[in-house]
Amino acid sequence: MSDSIGVIVLAAGQGSRFRQVAGDEKDKLLVDCTARDGVSVHSMIEQVLANLPATLEKRLLVTTADRPQVIRMAQAYGCEVVRIESTGLGDSIAAGVAACKQLDGWLIVLGDMPFILPSTIEQVVANIADDAISVPVYEGQYGHPVGFGRSFGPGLMALTGDHGAKSLFAQARLVEVAVNDPGVLWDVDVPEALVFA
Repeated sequence: MSDSIGVIVLAAGQGSRFRQVAGDEKDKLLVDCTARDGVSVHSMIEQVLANLPATLEKRLLVTTADRPQVIRMAQAYGCEVVRIESTGLGDSIAAGVAACKQLDGWLIVLGDMPFILPSTIEQVVANIADDAISVPVYEGQYGHPVGFGRSFGPGLMALTGDHGAKSLFAQARLVEVAVNDPGVLWDVDVPEALVFA
């Protein structure tokens, strides 16, 4: 089914917790992070984009217009850019899905989770089904990215504000994808989290 799955990278949030520690001028998506190999250093958003498997050709990045560097990076990695005014998670998901609603499914990727293995992303995508939500599970905890089948399109496009898609889990068939990848739980909310431990 991966031929008709779109990847939606969410990059509109302002990272207020990160800015409280690092300074108001710091955009966490542009701060360098060390990849899991311990050698490569990229900006956080570039690492997220670099981890996307090449097989996923339909790529969108949702962000605000005041992030020209993030937009350029997304375009360099083959993403269509969807600009929104809101920084809300729900608004971002809705705008991303609406921009490619003809697809059979969507993989929602958070722009501040640079340590997810490409193989994990491929596993989640492989388990997307029309009537199911595919979610990685590491040590009993749900992580990211999350894949949604076509039947969830209307629900995803109806999301608003800062409420994510967790509300859709209650009435869904969940496909739990067991992974050996702590990166699925590792979001970078503060500068100390920039190095994968």
